[in-house]
This record gives sequence, C-alpha cells and structure tokens, in this order.
Amino acid sequence: MPHATDTPIHEIRAFNRFYTNLIGALDYSRQLYVPYTLTEARVLYELHHASHLDAADLRGELCLDAGYLSRLLGKLEKAGIVVRAPSERDPRRQRITLTARGRETAGLLDERSSEAVGSLLSNVPAADRPRLADAMRTVREILSGGGSGAAPSRSILREPAPGDLGWIVQRNAALYAAEFGFNTDYEGLVARIVADFAEDHDPHLERVWIAELDGRPAGCVMCVRDDAPGTARLRLLIVEPDARGHGIGDQLVGACIEFARGVGYREMVLWTNDILGAARTIYQRHGFVLVDEKPHRSFGVDLVGQDWHLHLGSAS
Repeated sequence: MPHATDTPIHEIRAFNRFYTNLIGALDYSRQLYVPYTLTEARVLYELHHASHLDAADLRGELCLDAGYLSRLLGKLEKAGIVVRAPSERDPRRQRITLTARGRETAGLLDERSSEAVGSLLSNVPAADRPRLADAMRTVREILSGGGSGAAPSRSILREPAPGDLGWIVQRNAALYAAEFGFNTDYEGLVARIVADFAEDHDPHLERVWIAELDGRPAGCVMCVRDDAPGTARLRLLIVEPDARGHGIGDQLVGACIEFARGVGYREMVLWTNDILGAARTIYQRHGFVLVDEKPHRSFGVDLVGQDWHLHLGSAS
C-alpha cells in the first residue's frame, strides 16, 4: 500500500499517461498526418519561434543528447528543412536556420497542432475552459519553480493563432489610449492595417509575430511590403507594460529584420512618433536611421512623426 507521500508521484504518473494518450504523443506523426516525430517537430517549433538558434541552444533547451541532435539535424538538412553554418557569435558553434521550405513545414505543423488542440477543446464546455487553462498554468509554474519566483520568465515568438489579429487591434488601441491619449481614430487605422494583412498578404514576403511570455500574448510586430520596390515596412510594434524589461521588443524587431533580409528585401522602413522613446531606442540599436520628421495632429493629439530607414544588405 503506498504511503501518503507517494500520492503525488502516483498522480503525476497517472496524469502523464492520460495526457500523452489524449494528445497522441506516442503516435504524433499519424495524429497530425506529418512525417515527423514529436522530437523533430519540437526542434522545428523552436527554430520557427526564434530568430536563430545555435545547436548548443537547442541541446540545452530540449535536453537532447548531442549525438542524437546532430543526427536529427542531419536528417532535416538532407530534406532541405534546415541549414547549418558557423555561428556568428562563435565560429566553433553551429547556427541552425530554417530554409523557406522549413518555415512552410513548421508553419504547417503549428497549424495542425492548433487544429488538434481546437478539436480537443471543442469537447470542453466553454465555462470550463478558463479553469482548464488556469490549471495548466499552475502546473507549469509549480514544476518550473515559478510559484516561488525562482524560474525566470520565458518569451517566445510565434505566428498568430485564430483570434490574435483581433488581439493586435484591441491591445494597440487600449495601450495607446492609456499611455498617450490616442482616440478611436488610431484603433480604426490599426484595424485597417490588420484587415488588409488578413485579406491579402504574401506569406513568403509578409509576416506577423506574436510574442508570448509565460504562455500569454505579450507583444507583436508586423513585416509587410512597402510601396517602394525591394522595401519592407515594420508596423504595429507593441509590448505589454507588464512584459517590458524582458527584451521582447528587441526580439520582435530582430525577427522582423532577419526575416526581411532572408527573403531578399534591400531596405526596411518604419514610421513612428517622437513620443515613443523606448521603441525608438530599440530601432536605433538595430541600426535604423532617422531620415525625416514632421509635426502633425492625429488621433486627437499633437505629435511629431518620424521616418526611419534601415539598409539591409547582407547579414553581418
């Protein structure tokens, strides 16, 4: 008969068996109709949601054996999914990057995973879903040490899921109203930008990133084609107030620049206002140069609009 102290072990093992069966973890490729194991899909996920990773980063993040990871990456490289090259930070390390085909593959995996979870949630009463999400968050926090404040917050970048484009409009409007007094004209502008992207964008040349911090949306940015040939435009960068200080703004801008450079844009431009001091600091840190500024009255307030440009060229 188990002792009382054995109960958590029994319950955790029982939960593990239940949950792996529920999500099909033991037969991942068949569940999602893809030719990848769960480990391979997780590697693609990490690469897809970071601007780039070294092999050592992947090894540490996923707790994988070095030899096993090397063989896995070799398989993905042979399939044209990833490329390996000396790291810019340390030539002794390997930088791993998704190819265009790899980004498409990882996007498909994300889409099918979201569909699978959506199907799972469809059987859960709407009133129980917040309780389920809170319970899962509690499990993560306790097992990671977050309940005692020991574990650092972790941010990732991902593509938007259903509902995220609406979140971009809502959070832009709310944050700019609260922090700078913008009226609903700004919400209308953001809604048009997001609607244009949703209705007609080239997924090979335009992209949106959602930043997550500890599993919740914490920021966003958009890369779209500008009217000028060979030029990308960075739009709608925000970071939630309680998520600032974690480097999320730098992550978002860096991902936007790397994507634009990778698909062949020669220049990136953006328009902002001088009151956005923290954002301007990020832009300057990434090499943007102020080329013009002009006073204007928009969104119910007096502002100074600024145009910033970045020559992309080759990655340094």
